[in-house]
Amino acid sequence: MDVVHLNQKQLAARWHLSKATLERWRSEGLEPKFLKLCGRVIYRQIDIKAYEESCLATSTKTVAAPVGAG
Repeated sequence: MDVVHLNQKQLAARWHLSKATLERWRSEGLEPKFLKLCGRVIYRQIDIKAYEESCLATSTKTVAAPVGAG
């Protein structure tokens, strides 16, 4: 089984966010889930996709802002 991970820099680039935003989300306990191994923060691809799925919307009238957005 291949589990793909992204580091903070890679995820920030994927979502066009700053690394500081991801750091703030982690400190506030917001999604996406992450692993901290040997002092390194990594994100599992499965958790990234689950978070992206939770942010899907079909209308701007019914969508709530994703956790951490702002």
